[in-house]
Amino acid sequence: MVMQLKIIVEKHSDGYVAYPLGLKGVVVGEGDSYEDALNDVKSAIHFHIDTFGHEVFEEGEVLEAFVAEAGVTV
Repeated sequence: MVMQLKIIVEKHSDGYVAYPLGLKGVVVGEGDSYEDALNDVKSAIHFHIDTFGHEVFEEGEVLEAFVAEAGVTV
């Protein structure tokens, strides 16, 4: 079964970080390129599902994802 997930890929000065939306728990992939990070997070998703079962999927599909910027006082 193929399930479509929305995955965020961030570019940082030292590489890329990727993580899926709509899963319970923390799943992260990283790599030197966009493709490396995407492949790494897909592998991590498989491991997460194999370890914890299909209960990791949150109820309801993520319909849209937005990137917002907000000021935070620190």
